[in-house]
Amino acid sequence: MTERLPALRLLLADDEPGRRTALAALLALQEGLTVVAEADSARAALALAARRRPDVAVLALRSPGLDPSLLPACPTVILTTHDRPGDLRRALRAGAGAYLPRSGSAADLAHAVRTVHRGGRYLHPDTLAPDTAVLTADELDALDLTATGSPVPPPAARHLASAAAKLGTTTPAAALRRARHHGWI
Repeated sequence: MTERLPALRLLLADDEPGRRTALAALLALQEGLTVVAEADSARAALALAARRRPDVAVLALRSPGLDPSLLPACPTVILTTHDRPGDLRRALRAGAGAYLPRSGSAADLAHAVRTVHRGGRYLHPDTLAPDTAVLTADELDALDLTATGSPVPPPAARHLASAAAKLGTTTPAAALRRARHHGWI
């Protein structure tokens, strides 16, 4: 006898109606998953999450108005068509529990949904480009600080110098440009 999975209520947000409908149909085929609300934008997803109280939100990263800092107050899975480490970092910092490509399988998405519902984190292997480990978290934070134009305190300045050296640049501005070019920030 197989163990029955608990039924999970999902909020699905994607700005492309056809893709959202197809994704909802795929999720409905997964045992124990039910799409209870669909949104075409981040703002609509936030409003629906407040009213419908889903167990998990599944959001397309590039939905109109979607800022990862405005995730619903429930476990969240981010789907993306872009493999940009900067987007991954922002989503995880904002509290997303899973990050995976839209091109992944329905089984992968269902696994991610169940993982974040249990309080875990799921990062699909295809979302992590091999060169994302070039810079440490501290070096990326120092570059983020530089991007804001804020003064860089001495500890961050050391990390900034290290990032510049790793990126083969001599100035913080050049390091910032190269990191942006690669999508790391």
